[in-house]
Amino acid sequence: MPETQLRVAVVMDPIEDIKPAKDTTLAMMLAARRRGWRLSYLELGQIWLRDGVALGRARPVEVRDDPRDWYTLGEGAVEELGAFDAILMRKDPPFDTEYVYATYILERAEAAGALVVNRPQGLRDMNEKVYTAWFPECCAPTLITRDMSDMHAFLREHGRAVCKPLHGMGGRSIFVLEAGDKNASVVFETLTDYGSRFAIVQRYIPDIVTTGDARVILVDGEPVPYALARIPAATDNRGNLAAGAEGVGRPLDDRDRWLAARIGPALRERGMLFVGLDVIGGFVTEINVTSPTGAREIARRFGVDATELLMDAIARRRA
Repeated sequence: MPETQLRVAVVMDPIEDIKPAKDTTLAMMLAARRRGWRLSYLELGQIWLRDGVALGRARPVEVRDDPRDWYTLGEGAVEELGAFDAILMRKDPPFDTEYVYATYILERAEAAGALVVNRPQGLRDMNEKVYTAWFPECCAPTLITRDMSDMHAFLREHGRAVCKPLHGMGGRSIFVLEAGDKNASVVFETLTDYGSRFAIVQRYIPDIVTTGDARVILVDGEPVPYALARIPAATDNRGNLAAGAEGVGRPLDDRDRWLAARIGPALRERGMLFVGLDVIGGFVTEINVTSPTGAREIARRFGVDATELLMDAIARRRA
């Protein structure tokens, strides 16, 4: 099928609520539009299964690079999701049971012929914090546990640690603790719900203060040549733009490329076409597969558009 004929459905949060100047999903849609591809829009409440067939109430959508008027929606119609050439799954976390159910629906669309980006099974298998365990040589010391006494021991061993839940995004519920901190017990109780939920504790990497938390984007396993380093505000520990961090662009260094070479092939093999590595001080802290961001900031600074590279990858896969 000629590239200009591709039909692409986008499953996302409400389009009226995005921040268009920085939204990577909108950038993907604009890249598809520039190729003449036809776009449809869906939210989670507009997809379902009937007798094993994935269906959706898809609305045609026109998008514009205008921060005051960035979309127009047409009338919805029920369609088989497997009839789309590609489906972009761009629903933001939390990665809860509703998200998991959505991946089952999208997996039925995949079985019927659609290319789902990122692949539903990979979305289920690759928790963004836990999947770092598949590449321990790329990561700082990390503990994933429910056991609060083990968390205390880890904190004593390393002196300073970052503690966070396994399902969040955007810097939510991230704590930095030092050994002897009187708040450590209540933080561990909160994150694990008194030992009933798993949480992650990582050795604190002080480089975040000077060089930031760098977002390295991988497209079909290959790194975009520039990263977005997010420098925490002076009053915060978190390298997240949503938490007030400053975004600073930089070229990839040798360590970034080594990390990408270790992790990228596994992602490509499992159908994860658009992934964001979070890198602090040369260590991967998260492998973001659900709805990675940062593409618009990198494109503005360096003229390299990761979303155009993604459209190239989708066209290759469909060909």
